[in-house]
Amino acid sequence: DTEDKITGLTVGGDDYVTKPFSLDEIVARIKAILRRTMQADEDAVIRAGELTMDQDTHEVFVGDTPIELSPTEFKLLRYLMLNPNRVLSKAQILDHVWEYDFNGDAGIVESYISYLRRKVDAHSSEPLIQTKRGFGYMLKAAKA
Repeated sequence: DTEDKITGLTVGGDDYVTKPFSLDEIVARIKAILRRTMQADEDAVIRAGELTMDQDTHEVFVGDTPIELSPTEFKLLRYLMLNPNRVLSKAQILDHVWEYDFNGDAGIVESYISYLRRKVDAHSSEPLIQTKRGFGYMLKAAKA
């Protein structure tokens, strides 16, 4: 009945099938759930130029070379990768990486950009993280 369906879905069920049911319907429902799950996995991977970042496993690659990053470096690179070829100000970076409660020196952005450059640019064919004097920083990525 309807109350059973609502209860089943409310307590965490992704789907609810009532009897009698067709095996073809069950297979189609399973395939639909798998499609949604696979799409979510693909969304976890960000690509920008030579860089690949898996947000689920926290792995970063420049080409085929794995790069070890601290949690803050990872957040900073993620923000740059989500905004390729766009200049981001120090204030924007502080808001998105260190978030609203950061009360320290804005020079922290310069330090972490430097850390990233040493790790990322060392393995790339050209410098990827660029400084736009007076404006901020940008991740240079080939346009698809």
